[in-house]
Amino acid sequence: MMFNKLVLAACLLLGSAVVYAETMKIGLNYPQTGRYKDQGLQQRLGAFLAVDEINRAGGVMGQPLELVIRNSRGEPDQGATNTAELIDSEGVQMVFGGVSSAVAIASGKAAQARNRIYFGTLTYSNATTGSEGHSHMFREPYNAWMTAKALSQYLNRHHADQNYFYITADYTWGWSVEESVRKFSNTEDTEAHQGVKTPFPRALITDFRQALEQAAESDAEVLMLVLFGDDMVRALNAAYEMGLTKRMQVVVPNLTLGMARQVGPTIMEGVVGAAPWVWNLPYENNYPRGKEFVEAFSNRYELRPSSSAASAYSIIYQYKDAVERAGTTNTRNVIRSLEGHRYSFLKDEQHWRAFDHQNVQTVYVVKVKPRDTIMADPFSSDYFDIIDSLSGDQAAQTLEEWQARRLAAGKPVSL
Repeated sequence: MMFNKLVLAACLLLGSAVVYAETMKIGLNYPQTGRYKDQGLQQRLGAFLAVDEINRAGGVMGQPLELVIRNSRGEPDQGATNTAELIDSEGVQMVFGGVSSAVAIASGKAAQARNRIYFGTLTYSNATTGSEGHSHMFREPYNAWMTAKALSQYLNRHHADQNYFYITADYTWGWSVEESVRKFSNTEDTEAHQGVKTPFPRALITDFRQALEQAAESDAEVLMLVLFGDDMVRALNAAYEMGLTKRMQVVVPNLTLGMARQVGPTIMEGVVGAAPWVWNLPYENNYPRGKEFVEAFSNRYELRPSSSAASAYSIIYQYKDAVERAGTTNTRNVIRSLEGHRYSFLKDEQHWRAFDHQNVQTVYVVKVKPRDTIMADPFSSDYFDIIDSLSGDQAAQTLEEWQARRLAAGKPVSL
């Protein structure tokens, strides 16, 4: 009798071990705390929805997905440490995440050293797939160059010959965005179009007020807030209190639903920005899979999804499809499966460009709607009017432009 019980116990333990071994782990490295925590939470919500849907449909090649998460705190060193731990200790097959580009770049290098793919979920610096790009980094959203080309197309039509004032976060993303917007909006003359850098990641409200005071003293008609997350929220609130939103056109180059909700509809009204995706896009352009995602997300969380939620959700499905096309989780084979792949998922056609692993996709210019329209949505989140767009092929750097940046950084001209 005792022998039979031991055999039964061993079988149960073995069964548990088999189930665990057959789970395909993927790692999400996102900020649960810090200035970008709201954007991090949206990634988590989108990721869990994708994992649950995929597992209900049978997993990836018959294996259930398991999502392992870590808090990057928005700090590059922590992001890299988390990535190493996810791969070395947890055995994940790929890692994705990042809100700060500095975090994504550091994390991507840690993944490359361990022969794993890193998908950048919310990283807009040109460097991510440019000067710091490598074979194991894939970026799902657009980059600063693409943002600037689309946004400047609109600004050059409606705000040509006006003076700009730039308030920019002093790190790789901020530098990339300001440089790119200046280039394409013809505002590279820093005497006519002044600007100031604010500390990152620990800017104080006094830093933003001092920067805004300089903007107020200028003759600028366009206030370019190259800030993100809580930094943008605090700066825009201060600009409203100082009356600057009434006398200047406020532009937030990378605008997300979470940031808009944090500021609120009254202050946000009329703000212009760019986005790779907004939740009303699938309804306006009749993208069925995009509508399915919005409905599933909204019903599950009683919240509209932001672009960062859509990015995390898309990445998991893209990884699943790449593994199934390759027939393996072998990193080199999955990379080859991704390179050049074209697909339509939550919007129109996108593709993973082979030479830099940048996701090439349509870029949208948006303007925040009036308060009454925003609040009429069941979730009080109908923030964005799509006022312009630019195709991904028109927006993205050419091979020659990308190679020129690589050479200037002393990097090889291929991944």
